[in-house]
Amino acid sequence: MIRILLVEDQFLIRQGIKSLLESNLDMQVIGEAENGQRALEQIPALKPDIVLMDIRMPVMDGVAATKAIAQNYPDAKVLVLTTFDDDEYVSQAMRLGAKGYLLKDTEPDELALAIRAVYKGHTQLGPGLFEKALVPSPASAPSIQPPPELAQLTARELEVLHLIASGANNREIAASLFLSENTVKNYVTNILSHLNLRDRTQAALLAHSLFGGVK
Repeated sequence: MIRILLVEDQFLIRQGIKSLLESNLDMQVIGEAENGQRALEQIPALKPDIVLMDIRMPVMDGVAATKAIAQNYPDAKVLVLTTFDDDEYVSQAMRLGAKGYLLKDTEPDELALAIRAVYKGHTQLGPGLFEKALVPSPASAPSIQPPPELAQLTARELEVLHLIASGANNREIAASLFLSENTVKNYVTNILSHLNLRDRTQAALLAHSLFGGVK
């Protein structure tokens, strides 16, 4: 059973989302919060698997709450569900620890699939949001020091990382470098391992911050 804490400031919307989620036999809404602060207060006792998080809320918004949850309760995975697709919101939420970002016009079946994917440790981004996640926030605009682990990458792995930064998928990288897709997958796995990253989205965010949208 996937245990969900639902964070949404509008009561009627919160109840509608709750009903949709609980129509899935493998999901249970174990708590509700009208802002990020109330969510943080409930997490220690409820121990949710997923925190389904709105962005614009009073008292504490979803971005600040996401950061606090990632720092203090890493076992609770944050999946943002909001009406706002602003570049800065998407970028900040993903950089601060959200495992996914969806819009409220997402189909119910797709929302359920995304929750299951995030529960399993995958990253989920709604259509058109990947590029927005790569936009640097003003606070991160100054030059970023490359992590020392970057020196462990081979020249070929760096090429793959540059292409990941440009948004290329494995098939496109394989075509660009004249490699097989399986070889590219192996390079991506090595990159994630060397840089201590959890998934491809984190690699893309890091690479984009270091190299920009280079090809």
